[in-house]
Amino acid sequence: MPRRRRRPEEHDNHERWLVSYADFITLLFAFFVVMYSISSLNQSKYKVLSDSLSGIFSQPERSLKPIPLGDQLPAGVTPAVMDANAAQPQPAKGTPSDPLQQIADSVRATFGDLIAGDQLNIRASEMWLEIELSSNLLFASGDALPSNPAFGLMEKVAKILAPYNNPIQVQGYTDDRPISTALYPTNWELSAARAASIARLLIGNGIAPQRLAVVGYGAYQPVTDNGSEAGRARNRRVVLLISRNLNLFRPQSTLQNSSTGTQSATSPGEPASRAAPVKSSPPASPPAP
Repeated sequence: MPRRRRRPEEHDNHERWLVSYADFITLLFAFFVVMYSISSLNQSKYKVLSDSLSGIFSQPERSLKPIPLGDQLPAGVTPAVMDANAAQPQPAKGTPSDPLQQIADSVRATFGDLIAGDQLNIRASEMWLEIELSSNLLFASGDALPSNPAFGLMEKVAKILAPYNNPIQVQGYTDDRPISTALYPTNWELSAARAASIARLLIGNGIAPQRLAVVGYGAYQPVTDNGSEAGRARNRRVVLLISRNLNLFRPQSTLQNSSTGTQSATSPGEPASRAAPVKSSPPASPPAP
């Protein structure tokens, strides 16, 4: 029988460590390349970013100060609201007087005793003159029928307002005590009825109805706390708000009739007696006693 050949013995490879060593060196080289790329900065881009951040944080006033809109008042200054009860400087001779100032002067001269008793107050702003009357001068408690003194009082007020064309808003206010009657379910109805009664008295004494508007605020615009009787009496009031704007209750002069092309309102300087009629509901009749 032929004898099998013996395979030659394989020699052990004692240099296999070189493979692992080469892999290690390759990984180490890659590691240092990455570290170098991370540590290298683009100096130009870094400088641009640094300058931008420095510019933003070094100018806080330009970045934080709000943009002003309209006319700014100095800090701590509030819009002027004048107390018309105080004496006002008189215009020089030959200088046309302000209509609202003329009305305020006439009211002070006529009702000095009521002003002294805090039953009538006058306040003025740039666009409005406010004549505030205590409801105790005009109405009985819980009623919108004018009292006898109210007729003479409103006759004097109407005599002062009649020569002018300024629109008048009659505002009624009450205290916070609830009311529930057949005529006045809430203070809304009572305040509106009182304002309408005063408007009718003004019309009866020569004030053009086109100049008037009636508003009822109920108990929701108090001027003081309703916790005392004096405070509630102060909140029960009727205010005549007289506007400087002569066109307050008129249509805009730019509106035109679509069929004729004519304007539907008069020019701003035209007297109220010649103005185009304004469609409005007449003030409500005062309730029967």
